[in-house]
Amino acid sequence: MRFNTLLAAAVYSAVVVHADVTDDIKEGLEDATSSVASVVESATSAVVSKPTFTPTTLKAPFLEQFTDDWETRWQASHAKKENTEEEWAYVGTWSVEEPSVLKGIEGDKGLVLKNAAAHHAISAKFPKAIDNKDDTLVVQYEVKLQDGLECGGAYMKLLQDNSALHADEFSNASPYIIMFGPDKCGSTNKVHFIFRHKNPKTGEYEEKHLKNPPMARITRSTSLYTLIVKPDQTFEIKIDGESIRNGSLLEDFTPAVNPDKEIDDPDEKKPADWVEEARIADPEATKPEDWDEEAPFEIVDEDATKPDDWLENEPTMIPDPEAEKPEDWDDEEDGDWIPPMVPNPKCDEASGCGPWEKPMIKNPAYKGKWSAPMIENPAYKGVWAPQKIANPDYYEDNVPANFEPMGAIGFEIWTMQKDILFDNIYVGHSVADAGKLQAESFDVKIAIEKAEEESKKPDIPEKPKSPMDLNFMDDPVHYVRERLDLFWTIAKGDPIQAIKFLPEVAGALGVGAVLIIGILLSLVAGGSTAAPSKQQMKDAAQKAKDAAVEAKDKAAESVSTGVERTQAEVNKRSTRSTDAQ
Repeated sequence: MRFNTLLAAAVYSAVVVHADVTDDIKEGLEDATSSVASVVESATSAVVSKPTFTPTTLKAPFLEQFTDDWETRWQASHAKKENTEEEWAYVGTWSVEEPSVLKGIEGDKGLVLKNAAAHHAISAKFPKAIDNKDDTLVVQYEVKLQDGLECGGAYMKLLQDNSALHADEFSNASPYIIMFGPDKCGSTNKVHFIFRHKNPKTGEYEEKHLKNPPMARITRSTSLYTLIVKPDQTFEIKIDGESIRNGSLLEDFTPAVNPDKEIDDPDEKKPADWVEEARIADPEATKPEDWDEEAPFEIVDEDATKPDDWLENEPTMIPDPEAEKPEDWDDEEDGDWIPPMVPNPKCDEASGCGPWEKPMIKNPAYKGKWSAPMIENPAYKGVWAPQKIANPDYYEDNVPANFEPMGAIGFEIWTMQKDILFDNIYVGHSVADAGKLQAESFDVKIAIEKAEEESKKPDIPEKPKSPMDLNFMDDPVHYVRERLDLFWTIAKGDPIQAIKFLPEVAGALGVGAVLIIGILLSLVAGGSTAAPSKQQMKDAAQKAKDAAVEAKDKAAESVSTGVERTQAEVNKRSTRSTDAQ
């Protein structure tokens, strides 16, 4: 008993009497808290090892991974935007750099759009024109929306191969063959697939838009967009390797590739005597003599009697009996204070209050305005339509997938968000090679990005609010911080209770060491309840910081266990990529 008394006295003496030393202890605790939280955070993101970027050995008509020689291929445009009400210049800048968020592969760089609310344009010529006549066309690239996407595009254009193709003059007016990729602004969210089709009779071009485009993936992790167009005129769109939309170039685009064989005769006019009204009011019908159009819809119920419990002398509204005049109310300036009116509660207990009147009921004699009944129109000829004639502009193109040769790729974008990253662009003819590039790059990095994203998820309302209900593996950083905050809050009022209530915190961070050392110092001083010196308490606080080192290792070890499965999956995907080569 005496020991317990001395123990409590020593602790209280250390924490309460020497209030100026408490700040030093708290500083030590906060350093330990920060240190452990830091190691948990770093361990969570670093425990899944990140592979180092190695350029692919795959070959394609165009394959871009933005290696150090990228500037020999890409040219930013500073032309002015054409065919717009206002004159815009492409002032947005570009950079090739590693991702700033959720980096999956060390040294893996991409093309980054750097400015928000700006027009950007950049393009790269193909080594030779790409012609997919009677061949499959595969277009694939990665998009990373590092700052999200609220309003803007992240699509690419495959530009028409012609003598006017100049990278430094690339703009919205540069003719393209295919436009493909995500675009979002407000409620509009789609993955464009547009191709420009040449009218074989007039030589004019018309944009053909996919009727039902899929939605874009708006996420800060990498997304992979793939377009496959086959010689049988079918197409497929994949997102993150998953098939999202399939269809036909001949059936699923608007306007249709081929016009109608017949059209309405533009010179034919509807005859003046043509009758299109299928039903008319009966011209022979007359209003019945007893039809009273003046009868009211409702009349007083003369048979009604006042209910026995009707409170005729009670008002329906009364002054609020619970209302009080505000303290700052000035009768001279504000006038007499009048409480607000509320419904009379007595009226709820009876059939009603106030003067009673007979209710209104529907008038059985009411018929309303008379109108003649409708009958079939004997003169009806049907809905008029002009005669069909052969469409003079008709043509039939059964192979729209034979696109015109493409000479370059370009990004011509306006966006309100910056730091959109593009990488691993494939334009060629091999579905298999595009899949191999996906396995080498996207499949590897997305597993790592998802693991890091999961570890850094912010608190959500569904999580337990009480620190005692938290689970370490749900959110290690949040768990550690909440437990430490709770321990310190209790310790300020009752250190003994803090140690009893959260012994694992006291032990792991060395906070218990701070208090116990203070207690021992008091006991060594002669068993009295005198508090240790300020310097002694500072030394104890330093010991707490040192003790936190061991807690760091334990925290890192716990986090590592939580992501072992993720690392295994990454290794599995990396092995697949190596085997594929």
